[in-house]
Amino acid sequence: MAATPLLSEVAPPRALTPGTVRLLDPALVRFACVGIGSTVLHLGLFAGLLQALPYSQAANLGALLLATVANTAANRRWTFGVTGTEGVARQHLQSLGLFALTWALSAAALWLLHSTTTQPPALMQTIVVGGSMVGSTVVRFLAMRFWIFRDR
Repeated sequence: MAATPLLSEVAPPRALTPGTVRLLDPALVRFACVGIGSTVLHLGLFAGLLQALPYSQAANLGALLLATVANTAANRRWTFGVTGTEGVARQHLQSLGLFALTWALSAAALWLLHSTTTQPPALMQTIVVGGSMVGSTVVRFLAMRFWIFRDR
């Protein structure tokens, strides 16, 4: 099976030429693109798992875990230009640490929703989970740039 052209043919990020000014960091733009795709994946899996699992917390945990693994792989290659297998296990483990923060925020948001609303519809739960991702996204970008992929 051929590799996905989007991820396998993208040139790695280039360093800024001294004296060059950019209004928007290209890594931030790539991170945002990966993040949008990851959010769609997470929320789609969450909505689907809500139908299959008895608890929204379990649906959120499973969907977020799968989306985090895909997000880390995409950001590793496309956003931060890291190729090869060196450090991949460490980077995924570090990313799972960020997963814990993201899951805690989304789990707290679901808990709050369920404590104030009896039997909230799937759409409302999906919106609440999506909204809870905003704060963790900023932390995730900074952690990936300055901690997980700092040695690139």
